[in-house]
Amino acid sequence: MEHHPRNPGMEFDAAWVEESKVNLCAVLRREEWLAQKRTVKMTWQAAWLLKAASCVDLTTLAGDDTPGNVDRLCQKAKTPVRQDIIQKLNFNKKLTVGAVCVYPNRVKDAVASLKGSGIPVASVATGFPAGQTPLEIRLAEIRQAVADGAEEIDIVINRHYALTGQWKQIYDEVKLMREACGKAHLKTILATGELSTLNNVRKASLVCMMAGADFIKTSTGKERVNAIIPVGIVMARAIRDYYLRTGYKVGFKPAGGIRTAKEAIGWLIMMKEELGDEWLNPHLFRFGASSLLTDIERQLWHNATGEYAADHYMPLG
Repeated sequence: MEHHPRNPGMEFDAAWVEESKVNLCAVLRREEWLAQKRTVKMTWQAAWLLKAASCVDLTTLAGDDTPGNVDRLCQKAKTPVRQDIIQKLNFNKKLTVGAVCVYPNRVKDAVASLKGSGIPVASVATGFPAGQTPLEIRLAEIRQAVADGAEEIDIVINRHYALTGQWKQIYDEVKLMREACGKAHLKTILATGELSTLNNVRKASLVCMMAGADFIKTSTGKERVNAIIPVGIVMARAIRDYYLRTGYKVGFKPAGGIRTAKEAIGWLIMMKEELGDEWLNPHLFRFGASSLLTDIERQLWHNATGEYAADHYMPLG
């Protein structure tokens, strides 16, 4: 169910893209300020961590994925935090993750395991993670994942076009991918660690939103540098500028390398500061993560009991 009007995209605006510049010094100062001036403790920390858990795209993208480990992941998605912890925290709302993300061949398995839960299945597509396959094959992969039940598609942009300034070509490809998604939501992965500059990150963000992306996402998780706060600031401000110009809200998904509860809270604070409370929900914000949930659960256990538990005491830990 839509909680806000879906981004329909807009005509490609070359001037807006080319005139986009990022003040690196200002971004780094902003990162430093966020790190030093914002923190949460005690009950407030538990509330933020429960929010973080609800925004996780619980992910498995391994070569040895099987129906069995996908089902195990899906059961964790339905109950992301142990019920004894939930009871100790007096939390009385239903808690699930934002989505389960798998390879296209595992979509049917995830859909079957999540039936009736209301949790959407997301699938990476378009030759993930490199995207170095012919366009028709990438589009066919999207269509197959959607036909198998995926409600969200995480695509990768063509980094060659970004690095050579061929922004209209990226726009045209992403627009075709949006059409191939149909009713499924499109999350565009920029692979920011391979885009060379923050200027390119901003331009790629704008182009993907112009083409109709429902979310923009930092990374595949396979790059040398994945989700980092300076990139998040640049992408969040591109989202804000796009919203101010068009009136449409686009979501944001940092992915890759986010493993601790402290890091998760830092990202939520950044979103609150840059885009406001409206973006602090799984309809507009997600973490792409596989191990993050274990540390969130450990921190919630500490909040509830005053003690830390080893990872292996947490399901999937």
